[in-house]
Amino acid sequence: MKKGFLVGLTVLMVAGFLFATSAFSADIDLAKKSHVEQIIARGELRVGFESGYVPFEMTDKKGNFIGFDMDFGRRLAKSMGVKFVPVNTAWDGIIPALMTNKFDIIMGGMTITQERNLKVNFADPYIVVGQTILLNKKLQNKVRDYKDLNNPQYIVTSRMGTTGEQAIKKYIPKATYKGFESEAEAGLEVINGKADALVYDLPFCGFLYGSQGQGKTVFLSDPFTYEPLAWAINKGDPDFLNYLNNFLRQTKGDGFYDQVYQKWIIGSSWKKELE
Repeated sequence: MKKGFLVGLTVLMVAGFLFATSAFSADIDLAKKSHVEQIIARGELRVGFESGYVPFEMTDKKGNFIGFDMDFGRRLAKSMGVKFVPVNTAWDGIIPALMTNKFDIIMGGMTITQERNLKVNFADPYIVVGQTILLNKKLQNKVRDYKDLNNPQYIVTSRMGTTGEQAIKKYIPKATYKGFESEAEAGLEVINGKADALVYDLPFCGFLYGSQGQGKTVFLSDPFTYEPLAWAINKGDPDFLNYLNNFLRQTKGDGFYDQVYQKWIIGSSWKKELE
C-alpha cells in the first residue's frame, strides 16, 4: 500500500511539475511576443491618431503635432527609451490600421465603447469627457438641454462616426441630423446659422465657443453622457497593457498629468500656436 501510494504521489508531482513548466514556458513565449519587445527592438513607438481633435491632437502653424495626447505619446516613448513616431490616420480607418500593425497604439481621444472593445483592448481611462451642446443663439431661451432638441424642426450636427453622432441617434432621435466629415465643419454650420445645435465632446465645444462662437452661440456645457477616453492597443497583449496602466499611474503621481491637464484642458495659451 505504501509503495503504491508513493508511486502515485510521485506521478502526480511529476505531472504537476510538467504542467507548471509548460505554463511558465507559455508565459515566456507570450511575453516575447508583446508589442513592448517589438517597440524596444525597433527603437520607435508609433502612435496613431487623427489631427484635428482639439485640444488632444492638433497641427500647429509649423506643421508639428501638438496637444494633450501628443505630450503623453512623447512621454511614453521617452519612458521606453525609444523615438516618438506620430502616425496621422483617418479616423474611420484607425482601428483597422492598428489591427494591421500600421502603428503600436491609438492615442487619439478614443472613447471606450463596448463595440470598440470587441476589437481592441483599452488601457485605464486617462480623462472623462461627455457630449455637450453648442446652440445657435436664436434658441437661447427656448432650448435648455438636449431633450428640448428632440424635435424634427431642429437641425442637429456632429461628426460622422463619433460618439457625438451616436448620442444624437440615441438621445434625440427625432431631431433632424446632419453629419459632417469634421467637427469643425459641423460647428461652423451652427455658428453660421445653418443648423441649430452641435453635439460633440466638451473640450471641443468649449474651444469652438471661446474662439469663434461668442455672440453667435450658447454653450450648454453640462455633459449629458459619460465618456471615458483611453489608449487602445491590439488584443492579446497583457504585458503592454500592464505597462500602459503603470505608466499612467506614474504620471499622475509625479505631477506630469496635472501639468499637461492644466496646459491643454484648463489653459488656453496654446491657441496662439495654431494661429
